[in-house]
Amino acid sequence: MYLAAQRESALIFKSIRPRASPAAFHLRMKSRILICNDDGIYSPGIASLAKVASRFGDVRIVAPDVEQSSMGHAITSSRPLRYRRTPLPGGFEAYRVNGTPADCVALGTYLWERVNLVLSGINLGPNLGSACWHSGTLAAAKQAALLGLRGIAFSTAVTITEKAPDFSQLEPYVEKVLELLLEKKELCLVNVNVPEKPRGIRWTRQAVKQYDGKVVPGKDPMKRAIYWFTIKPLEGEEEGTDRWAFGKNFVSITPLRLDLTDEKDLARVLALPITPARKARRKPPAKSTKRNSSR
Repeated sequence: MYLAAQRESALIFKSIRPRASPAAFHLRMKSRILICNDDGIYSPGIASLAKVASRFGDVRIVAPDVEQSSMGHAITSSRPLRYRRTPLPGGFEAYRVNGTPADCVALGTYLWERVNLVLSGINLGPNLGSACWHSGTLAAAKQAALLGLRGIAFSTAVTITEKAPDFSQLEPYVEKVLELLLEKKELCLVNVNVPEKPRGIRWTRQAVKQYDGKVVPGKDPMKRAIYWFTIKPLEGEEEGTDRWAFGKNFVSITPLRLDLTDEKDLARVLALPITPARKARRKPPAKSTKRNSSR
């Protein structure tokens, strides 16, 4: 009876334990993976990402205590931060921080040494094209890159009814992307967008020809003017871009970099002839108009 109970317990454990990835098996004992997001520590997306990441290494979640969407790469310098243990479903070690996504990565890597990889997401909403500039999800990955670590941001679509995505359907693609990217160690900063029903994976570039931000005016209950900053739908994206791939239901993987230098413009201005600065003429000292009164 004891052996039967023990076998049953083992079967139950096997059914709930995340499936180990063959490609990542050799990384399991030495990798430390920090998980962050901008939707807040209680978002279902971060639990899903932690579940997949646990197949590749030891996982710790450090995330904002409240939603920090579109916070960009802000850091908190005017007040102290707090780091509190937070119980989450799945039994992952998790901490909440009263700060931004970038704060969470900076503090998380400071308090958990020898982190190998930082993952951010899974964000509730895509981060495509110009959204890369103000995305808190991507900012967490960028903070990792600033610290000399690898950072990968994951985002997915949210329906108009605001119903949470079925993460169980997305997890196989998240795992496949991680398997692919972990082999390419030269990619230090990557933005990944996973559509609701993926039909493949594409390497893409960032769409920059259109901007989707807009201001929407309104009135508060006291009839005073208020304004919302939101997004508008875009059409006609160029083939090969992240927005194009996502619209075609492909998982978009976009390698990014911290260096924002426009190499073409820099080369152009460096090639311009330089006019030597003229030496300023020294004016002769003004003659004194004062008469010598000595006799």
